[in-house]
Amino acid sequence: MKNSLILLCACCILLLSCKSESNDWITLFDGKSLDGWEMKIAGYEFNNNYKNTFGVGDGTIKVSYDEYDSFDREFGHLFYTKKKFKNYHLKLDYKFYGEHIRNESWSYKNSGVMLHSEDPKQMFIDQGFPVSVEAQFLGGSGQGDRPTLNMCSPGTEVNINTSNYNIEPRFKATMHCINSNSKTYHKDDWVSVDLVVYSDSIIHHIIGKDTVISYTNIKFGGTYLSDNFTDKVGEPLKEGYLSLQSEGHPIEFRNIMIKELD
Repeated sequence: MKNSLILLCACCILLLSCKSESNDWITLFDGKSLDGWEMKIAGYEFNNNYKNTFGVGDGTIKVSYDEYDSFDREFGHLFYTKKKFKNYHLKLDYKFYGEHIRNESWSYKNSGVMLHSEDPKQMFIDQGFPVSVEAQFLGGSGQGDRPTLNMCSPGTEVNINTSNYNIEPRFKATMHCINSNSKTYHKDDWVSVDLVVYSDSIIHHIIGKDTVISYTNIKFGGTYLSDNFTDKVGEPLKEGYLSLQSEGHPIEFRNIMIKELD
C-alpha cells in the first residue's frame, strides 16, 4: 500500500510538471532575426519582402517604408509559421513611428495582429488580407477619440458584445470593424496588449487590466472572404496562424510572447 501511494504521488508530480511546462510562455521573436516568420505582401509572391517592408530594428520587428515612393494597396502580413494556435494567451507591445505614407486618413497609425490567419502559402497574389480576425491597432492624431484594439473581420463573422453599438453577444456584428472601449493613445509610445483566445468560442482584447472588447462565435463569412473559403461560409474558425500587419504607417513590435491554454 505504501509503495502504491508513493507511485501515485510520483505520477501526480510528473503530470503537474508536464502541465506547467505546457503552459510556459514562449517567445516568438528572438529580437535579432525573423527566424520562424514569413511574409505575404499583396501583389507579390510569398516571401517576397517588397522594398524591405519587414525587418529587424533594435530588438523589434520593424515595418518600414523608407524605400517606398508611394503606397498603393501593398498590404503586408508577417506570419509566424512554425505552428498554428488554437487556445492561447498572446501578448505584445507595439509603437507607431515616422510618417504616414498612404493618403487615406483611415490608414493613419493603423496596423494590427491577425488571429486564426489562413496559411499564407495559399493566399492569392493580389489578396490584401488573410482570412482571419484582426485585433486592430490605431493611434491618435492629437485630436478626438480613436480607440485601439478594435475588432475587424476579413473573411469572418463574429457575435460581439459592446455597448458602443448596443450589440448583444447572440447577435452578429454587421460591420467589418467594431471599435473597442479603449482610450485613445495620441503619443507614439509603446502600448502593451493581451489577447486571450479560446478557439471559435470567445476572444478577449485586453489593455492593462481592462477588457476593451470581447466577441464570440467566430466563423467564416462576411467581407473579404477569399475564394479558397467560399465553401466554408458559416463553419467555425477554430485555429490558425498569427500575423503582424503592414498597412501604410511605420510601426514596431516587440516582446511577442504566447502561452498555450488547456
